[in-house]
Amino acid sequence: VTREIMLLEFSSSIMCLILAGKVGSNIASELGTMRVTQQIDALEIMGVNSANYLILPKITAMVTVIPILVTFSIFAGIIGAFCTCWFAGVMNAVDLEYGLQYMFNEWFIWAGIIKSLFFAFIIDICTEVQQMANHVIKIGRENIFYNTIDIIIDLARGEESFRFVQ
Repeated sequence: VTREIMLLEFSSSIMCLILAGKVGSNIASELGTMRVTQQIDALEIMGVNSANYLILPKITAMVTVIPILVTFSIFAGIIGAFCTCWFAGVMNAVDLEYGLQYMFNEWFIWAGIIKSLFFAFIIDICTEVQQMANHVIKIGRENIFYNTIDIIIDLARGEESFRFVQ
């Protein structure tokens, strides 16, 4: 049970929720500062598509880096399990290794990585669309938190439209 929770939930979902607050607020503050100092307007005056110039690199970076972080998180969780068994003396490493390999389903790793791709895209799009389209200057961790909770509720209900909290 712990193996499945680690691979399916902790490594992808929980880590992406943590990153949503930190990375999302950093992206929002950067775009808000660029809006206030009229850097985005300057890009539009120069004929540069500001949305492509500012948003596309961030989407590419998030979709590339977050699955790598999920993979690192999976390995860190397994190493943490071995350290816990070793230092706490709960069981020996051979039994833990057997338990990890017993009826192992490789799909759980791929499911965690695929979930992280979607979470990375959603985190980035929610933050940047709200900043670029609505010209919102004041956006913080609370707003990112409410957007993330709203997305989770919509996904649980099976709805495909995402609402933005303002």
